[in-house]
Amino acid sequence: MIRFNNVAKVFRRARVLDNISLEIELGERVALIGSNGAGKTTLIRCLLGEYTHEGQVTIDGRHPRRERAQVLKEIGFVPQLPPPLKMPVGQLIAFAAKLCGTDPQRISDLAGRLGLDTAPILDRQFVRLSGGMKQKLLIAIALGRNARVLVMDEPAANLDPEARKIFFEILAERADQATMLISSHRLNEVSALVNRVIELDMGKVVLDDRVADDVSLSGLLDCHILVKRPDPALAKALLAWQFTDLGNGLEWRGQVAGPDRLRFLGMTSRYVALISDLKMTETLQ
Repeated sequence: MIRFNNVAKVFRRARVLDNISLEIELGERVALIGSNGAGKTTLIRCLLGEYTHEGQVTIDGRHPRRERAQVLKEIGFVPQLPPPLKMPVGQLIAFAAKLCGTDPQRISDLAGRLGLDTAPILDRQFVRLSGGMKQKLLIAIALGRNARVLVMDEPAANLDPEARKIFFEILAERADQATMLISSHRLNEVSALVNRVIELDMGKVVLDDRVADDVSLSGLLDCHILVKRPDPALAKALLAWQFTDLGNGLEWRGQVAGPDRLRFLGMTSRYVALISDLKMTETLQ
């Protein structure tokens, strides 16, 4: 469904994306993780047709930049930073609903579930809303349509804890209806929702792990890790997971419970520069 073929992007001689090739199929729910500057937002903007780039990006065979209007009809998008729109909230809801062929009330209802009552703010300019209110409205607009692809760049960043919880509940309701690409710093938040984790570092894919939807609660994974050089912080983290040091901090082995797989990968992602190899193999008990 979504194809990245040798995609590269350079800003002022800095190679932000470095020949990325990925395929994301219908129904996959992908967590896109990585530190600031890893290339997550740039990859999303190439997917949306906002940037020129080397290589090729397609969604269902269409090119997002050349056929942008047709492609964007299929996508619900939540940006990392809200646009500085001076349009009144009521006008924005009506415009978004007409553009994607949905009922404006559906957008308002979703905003209400997130804790934003749109009725008192219909005449207020979007740009004058608080950060949390903007985010709730943008999420409601993105999810208030029958989009086959949901692309979200740090969507929960400005949400309060209750709204964040409800947001992921709404996403879970759509899990069987849409392909999702969620950029997030908090892997633990999306771990129950996604079935694939892609990590970027310095514009390259350094981790691409698929997780079965029916992973057993009693299943175990044998894990073997090789490290470039000993590191006290990594050693402490691995010992907390009851891993065994097989060689002066350079080789580690342990077991990870199936449901904890993404949480464990989230921990190791902080040490990607130190880890030279990581293998996880399902084991029978």
